Amino acid sequence: MTSSQMIAPHLPLLRRYARALTGSQKSGDAFVAASLRAILESREALDPEVAPRVALYKLFHTIWSTGNVEAPPAQDVGAAARAHERLQHLTPMSRQALLLTAVEGFSLTEAGQIFGAGPDKVADLVADARAEIAAQTRARVLIIEDETLIAMDLSDIVTNLGHTVVATADTASRAVAAAKAHQPDLVLADIQLADGSSGVDAVHDILSQITVPVIFITAFPDRLLTGERPEPTFLITKPYAEDTVRAAVSQALFFNSTAEAA
Repeated sequence: MTSSQMIAPHLPLLRRYARALTGSQKSGDAFVAASLRAILESREALDPEVAPRVALYKLFHTIWSTGNVEAPPAQDVGAAARAHERLQHLTPMSRQALLLTAVEGFSLTEAGQIFGAGPDKVADLVADARAEIAAQTRARVLIIEDETLIAMDLSDIVTNLGHTVVATADTASRAVAAAKAHQPDLVLADIQLADGSSGVDAVHDILSQITVPVIFITAFPDRLLTGERPEPTFLITKPYAEDTVRAAVSQALFFNSTAEAA
């Protein structure tokens, strides 16, 4: 099997991880592109002793941790630099460990193979990240979801994190109206809504009015991870685990507060 055949199925999710880690689609994709260039230069860049997906993320982690990547376009450099500086201040490996286990679904052992650390160390890093989440600034959240039980579950998770749900909406028009009325700090959005309208369209309209981080939560991630058009920075796949939502919410708010502090 060729290197491209081994890694192709895992690239969409690596892009998701990279964007969540960097807080920017352009910056995340730049690190992924650097990883792919390393593979093109030498197949030995991928560790043959671990599973292909683990090897791909391990290579990405090496490039990320060394910063060996071309800078993003000029308009993104300031935000990327601020985010990277804050990640360094807030023990970035802890957030990587949480994202790898809670969002990407790696076991502690697999995450350790990516880091070059034992599973106990990874567990400690995840605990550190949870402590950071507990100390995070509280936010006002809009939930766009047409399934009542899922909307209630998301509301419970967000509330238990200490945030406030200012509104829930089950159609695109209601979501846009709620965002205008409440000016939320974070939006959680499904793709397919009750009246056949699109959560993607709702978010597009919302972002034309206010600047706010968005997390898409969908059973159809492939529709947003095609690489053929702008993709979301934060994406969760249904069915989701509570830890996955907690990690994504924390990371989205982390980068939003970084931008506000600039």
